[in-house]
Amino acid sequence: MTDSQDTVMPTEPTAGVTGPRRIIQVGETRYTLLGTAHVSAESARDVRALIRSGEYDAVAIELCDSRHQSLSNPDAMHNQDLFEIFRQGKAGMVAASLALGAFQQRVAEQSGIEPGAEMRAALEESREAGLPLLLIDRDVGVTLKRIYHNVPWWQRFSLFSGLLGSVLSRQDVSAAEIERLKEGDVLESTFSEFAAESETLYTPLISERDRYMVLRLAEDAPPGRYRHVLVVIGAGHMKGMAEEFEAPLPEAPTPEREALEVTPPPSKLWKSLPWLITILVLTGFAIGFSRNTELGWQLVGEWFLINGVLSAAATLVALAHPLTVTATFFAAPLTSLNPTIGAGFVAAGVELYLRKPKVRDFSTLRHDVTELAGWWRNRVSRTLLVFILATLGSAAGTWIAGFRIAGALFGSGTA
Repeated sequence: MTDSQDTVMPTEPTAGVTGPRRIIQVGETRYTLLGTAHVSAESARDVRALIRSGEYDAVAIELCDSRHQSLSNPDAMHNQDLFEIFRQGKAGMVAASLALGAFQQRVAEQSGIEPGAEMRAALEESREAGLPLLLIDRDVGVTLKRIYHNVPWWQRFSLFSGLLGSVLSRQDVSAAEIERLKEGDVLESTFSEFAAESETLYTPLISERDRYMVLRLAEDAPPGRYRHVLVVIGAGHMKGMAEEFEAPLPEAPTPEREALEVTPPPSKLWKSLPWLITILVLTGFAIGFSRNTELGWQLVGEWFLINGVLSAAATLVALAHPLTVTATFFAAPLTSLNPTIGAGFVAAGVELYLRKPKVRDFSTLRHDVTELAGWWRNRVSRTLLVFILATLGSAAGTWIAGFRIAGALFGSGTA
């Protein structure tokens, strides 16, 4: 795919189309890149007009499988097993997705235009015309994880606290934010102020995805398979994708595409840290009892009290059921010494048993999370909060109690 030619898109027979277009000719296949705005009725009309023109025999869109599922089936959350989400450690990712969805919903309510209307138009029109639909974007979860691993550790907290703050702290979406959505999707607009100044953020958010989408086209719509492919992308990706088309592409694009889906594993130190903490705490107990039985029991008591109180208090902040709070109080000190299970998992499991989400909670979830109070009002989002806050409370309790034990044993404590 190295012999390409960038030409000007003819205006007929779709003269009414206003969005920017670029044609990339590769062998016998023409790829028309249509730059769209994700908050624009005009972009949706452009997509419909182009597909209805009959010029294309395939349509590629800037969506991944999960976002395609969310767009085509907004109630897909109904079918998810929440307990399984907690067991697999995906609660944080689901919460982040809900937060981004809340941002979308507020934009829709303020502007009167549903973000992603042009993608929905592509779905509907390609199905109506019987054209193959190609999903070429990278999974949003992979992109978030690669962003997380690409930025220095000291920037991660400010980055994601800024993300959550931007989508949760205010009801009104500013005009500037809506304008940014006209160049990129929700994810891009949320991080745009950071990405503009950070190459480590720009790379996984924008440039990697430019490359990824071209590689997916090389896999799913290689030269010769289709005559003319309409590629519906955010306008912010047009320049980068055109440059990627002009650059030499590998004969076998799959290995490179798969490499862009890899998320770095946790470091060995990070994976071993929970076990190391457990060993240190148990060793501290043993030293305490070897010195003085009263000191040993004092250390054990402080460990249980600090862990239990902080984790239980965190679930109180989430307005968990009283029995969930009680169960978390007793479970947190024990789970903190067992790296295979967390206090958040126990707390969320008890909360799900006591307050099983109803159909109404799933049906109103997208609207409820557009306001801060809605996260506590809806049983689905509140259970996510119970999980996250109990986990954070237990982590804080572990470190505070651990330092307390160290101080008591080595002379800086008051025990």
